[in-house]
Amino acid sequence: MAQPNSKVGLLTASSLVIAAMIGTGVFTSLGFQVVDIKTGFSIMTLWLVGGVIAFCGAVTYAELGAAFPRSGGEYNLLSRLYHPSLGFVAGWVSATVGFAAPASLAAMALASYVSTFFPDLPENHLAAGCVLSLSILHGTTIKGGSLFQNFFTVLKIGLIMVFVGAGLMIDQPQQISLLPQSQSWSEIISAPFAVSLVFVSYAYTGWNSSIYIIDEIENPIQNLPKSLFLGTLIVMVLYLLLNFVFLYSVPIPQLEGQIEVGFISGTSIFGSMGGKVMAIVISLLLLSTVSAYVFLGPRITQIMGEDFRALRWLSIKNKQGIPQNAFMFSTFLSLLFIYTSSFDQVLVYTSFLLISITTLTVGGIFILRIKHADITTSYKTWGYPITPLIFLVISIWTLVFVFIDKPMESMIGVGILVVGSIIYFISERGN
Repeated sequence: MAQPNSKVGLLTASSLVIAAMIGTGVFTSLGFQVVDIKTGFSIMTLWLVGGVIAFCGAVTYAELGAAFPRSGGEYNLLSRLYHPSLGFVAGWVSATVGFAAPASLAAMALASYVSTFFPDLPENHLAAGCVLSLSILHGTTIKGGSLFQNFFTVLKIGLIMVFVGAGLMIDQPQQISLLPQSQSWSEIISAPFAVSLVFVSYAYTGWNSSIYIIDEIENPIQNLPKSLFLGTLIVMVLYLLLNFVFLYSVPIPQLEGQIEVGFISGTSIFGSMGGKVMAIVISLLLLSTVSAYVFLGPRITQIMGEDFRALRWLSIKNKQGIPQNAFMFSTFLSLLFIYTSSFDQVLVYTSFLLISITTLTVGGIFILRIKHADITTSYKTWGYPITPLIFLVISIWTLVFVFIDKPMESMIGVGILVVGSIIYFISERGN
């Protein structure tokens, strides 16, 4: 366990949640959504539903974390609620595609924006340098890493609010109605809406971030729920404002099929300099996102190393209580993703796997209430059983449509689960 002077407070825990959530998703996915979803009401409903799902998951995770207060996230929770094998597979997913992959995705996106100013710099080397630098920072000092994380997360929120304010004051806004129209309801129950929820869910990924570092949070029984609630609610509000500004500043036909939604909107708001302004803003936003994933990922492999002899080397800490070997392992995985995978490939199967694991975890709240009724916690899930049921129904509905629409990427996700299961049984025999 970390030393007392290396604990993180509510501000840092909340900033990790916010920074992990706000990354590439909100600035890139709207163009694909408006191809089949045409009304402002349906699009805003899509992002609201994504926020509601994240909030329902957060209030559920808060009770699970209070019941089993140990770092490791789903690895710890699924091991206690279901079986150690399932927990190990969840930890394997979190350590690989859960944190190392999103860190590489955010670093790759950051590099692509920086290259607009320095086109001669190799983007993959720039992304790798970003991951390496932040790994060294967080792998040597918790205090310094916390200050860095807090500063860039506050900067991120401030820059988004400046962008939103500028967008709301443009001279020639688009006529976007937030009231339902005749086609809105059919859009909401359509397959494209469900598939779009996958990308929205990825944009909200990170709402559970502070669950991975319970051991390092000051007064975790109180600060864990607070960090989950504050982080999720702040991001939901920011996402709704951002997407409204995108629709308010650019005609929907111009957004259809476009990836660089932030660039297009920035050009409309700021004029010819809009692209460069947005490149600077998004680069700064993504820096705190990479930082958050680099900070969190090693904590999962550290806990797994404490439980499995074959992985014991991952649990070794330095004098500051930082899992140094776990940091090196996570950094290696991120660099591997940067140099071997495309952005789109990583995005789809990462989303499928993360939704699957969080769905299992939220379902565990019912097992906790029945199987572990003797455990009493100071926090109970708000809105139980409605909130976890909302999360489960929408997540399962989304997974079914994703499996049908993206079978190849879904099977890659299943393959990653199988590899994790094999590693578990090898490690278990070693125990």
